[in-house]
Order: sequence, then C-alpha cells, then structure tokens
Amino acid sequence: MAVPDVQLETSRLILRVPRMEDFDRYAEMLADESSHHIGGPLQRHDAWRRFLQMPGAWMLQGFAMFSVIEKASGRWMGQAGPWQPDGWPGTEVGYSFHPDARGKGYATEACAAAMDWAFDVLGWSEVIHSIAPTNTASQAVAQRLGSRNRGPGKLPAPLDVHPIEIWAQTRDEWLARREVAA
Repeated sequence: MAVPDVQLETSRLILRVPRMEDFDRYAEMLADESSHHIGGPLQRHDAWRRFLQMPGAWMLQGFAMFSVIEKASGRWMGQAGPWQPDGWPGTEVGYSFHPDARGKGYATEACAAAMDWAFDVLGWSEVIHSIAPTNTASQAVAQRLGSRNRGPGKLPAPLDVHPIEIWAQTRDEWLARREVAA
C-alpha cells in the first residue's frame, strides 16, 4: 500500500505528508520543555517512534497530520491535520508547532486548510481538538478556528491519565463561518 500524495497550500504554507527530512526539527520540537502538552519533552529515540505514527496512519488510514512547511524558507514548522487513532474521542484536527514557529498564526492557517480537507475530502461531520486545560495557546487557536469548549474528555489508555477538554465544531458550523469570512 502506498502513502497518499496529498498536498495543500495556503498563502504562506505547504501542508504535505511527512518525510524523513522533517525529523530533525520534529525531534527538536518534542525535546523542548514547552512541549509538555503533547507528552514531551522526549529524547530523540522516543521522538523517532512518535514521528513514525503519522506516516503509518497515512499508509493505513489514508489521512494523518500533515507536515507544515513555510513556503518562504522551506523549513518544517510543525504538524497539523486529521488524526483519529483507535479509541480516540472523535475526529480530530490536531496541531503542534516548533517553538520558533509559534505565535505567527501558522497553526490557525494550517488547521483551517486541514479542516477544509477533512470536511470536504474525508467527509467528516465534526472536528474536535483534544486540549489540556492548561494549554491556553492551543485553546486560543481552537477559538480562532471557531471551536467551542464542550467540557472534559478522555483519551484512550495509557493517555487517559492526562486531563483534556474537547473543543469542537460541526461541519455546518465551520461552513457557516467560512461563508461569512469569504
């Protein structure tokens, strides 16, 4: 089975299937102290195992988070996109970004493109974001995307020890916001 060749573009970003050359910056992201909301910081060998999840999901499910590449520099900025492992609380568009890429609007821009793709191509009826209650930066991204906090959620074991809140919106809510913005 081949990994799909999917690529999305925004004004500043390219979203594509992860490649080997993305790993160094991915490992830097997960080694950073600020990555504690996504299970880090992680040693490089642990980051490698986590990195392989996305290409594996692309191969087996036909979707996963995209690598987010800045057009101007060609640098890997982070990852964003559809994500639904076994036992997950819903159809998620998740995101995580390298520390030097944060605060520039990349997460909102990438997630908007990924949400369009998830609704239009995957046919999802809802998108969630599983966010730690203390992760105010991710909450702000979810709010900018139009998602609302629906309250506590639960991830499958062994991740169930981490408290999360489910931020979400339906396809119809997303499309209504997109029409107003256009």
